[in-house]
Amino acid sequence: MKALLITLLCLLPLTANCSNTATMKTISEVKRAHEAALLALPDVASVGIGQDGNGRPTIVVGLARDNARTKTLLPDQIEDYPVIVKITGEIRAQ
Repeated sequence: MKALLITLLCLLPLTANCSNTATMKTISEVKRAHEAALLALPDVASVGIGQDGNGRPTIVVGLARDNARTKTLLPDQIEDYPVIVKITGEIRAQ
């Protein structure tokens, strides 16, 4: 009985995280939901998906120029995904 109780207690954190994972949006869904609002900010030239240094998915916001005000308006993360800001320069269709 004691071994069963210990096993159940060890599994509890895993099952608690399972419910969060099931409801978590994909990064593509999060990007799509917030892209228009991000592009409306001054000097935001692009919104994409990338990876951080550890290989975790991130929202990548490209700025046409270094804009300190816009940087302060950008969140550190959007719906559990980190946001990375890069200076890309202006992006033009060819």
